[in-house]
Amino acid sequence: MIDRRIKFRHIQCFIEICREHSFKLAAEKLFLTQPAISKTLKELEEIMGSTLLTRNRSGVTLTRQGEVFLHFAEMSLAALQQGLSGVEQVGAQGKTRLSVGALPSVAARLMPDVAAEFADLAPGSSLRIMDGPHGYLMERLRVGDLDLVIGRLGRPDTMQGVSFTQLYEERVEFVVRAGHPLLQAPDIQRIGDWQVIYPSEGSAIRPLVDRFLIAHGVGGIDNRLETVSGAFGRVFTRRSDAIWIISAGVVANEISDGHLVALPFDTGITRGPVGLMQRPDETPAPQARVFGLAVNSVLQRLGLTQ
Repeated sequence: MIDRRIKFRHIQCFIEICREHSFKLAAEKLFLTQPAISKTLKELEEIMGSTLLTRNRSGVTLTRQGEVFLHFAEMSLAALQQGLSGVEQVGAQGKTRLSVGALPSVAARLMPDVAAEFADLAPGSSLRIMDGPHGYLMERLRVGDLDLVIGRLGRPDTMQGVSFTQLYEERVEFVVRAGHPLLQAPDIQRIGDWQVIYPSEGSAIRPLVDRFLIAHGVGGIDNRLETVSGAFGRVFTRRSDAIWIISAGVVANEISDGHLVALPFDTGITRGPVGLMQRPDETPAPQARVFGLAVNSVLQRLGLTQ
């Protein structure tokens, strides 16, 4: 924990003394008196319990402790300055737009809350959200149509030229309507007795589902319908006896409301990372950084942080 007695003025005075190698010049630059800047440094040293600087005829010299502290103090000050600059740009007059791609598992579960949080943090920015399958969103990201994509980590061949920052992990669920016959005696071997809504070829979860079924001795499912459409899956599953294999985030709201029920299968091996994807050769715009803050804030509220 950072000692709450350390204030911004302590950091600023210490850095300026080191930069100017003089209490007098540092005081002039900060529009302070020499006694005031000396007192501020003394307070900092007392809080830290270490001598950071020694005075001599040539000016000031850093102690070993001072050298270590200066390194991190300058990093902290630079980060704060970037943050202030980002706020100014985000709040600048005129609308700026951030384009974000959201895979189905995030579009339903996170994006409504993230969009509201982003609107509060960056009222001068507009948010454009595009959803779709993994391959399509990755291509839109590479060509510059999207600034960010948030969703499951895809296969290695689909992630080329894209950086990935993990946010949390998510697993696949086997979901049915309330009152489905299979709920009375859940058995993974019997899922082929009903129509199965299966993840499409090329979707991020398709290989995980294939491996899971093979590991449990479930052969080919003939009666299946392939789609990654969350809108279709929600309606069709509630109106039929179909079994929907889908990422937990897509149906989190429906399960919470009781409209859909997850079959009690142990799908732990389908867990995979969900994160933010972007072009690695570009410095994130202030709006993208603020969007990241909005995402982390929502994840903390939902208890999904790592």
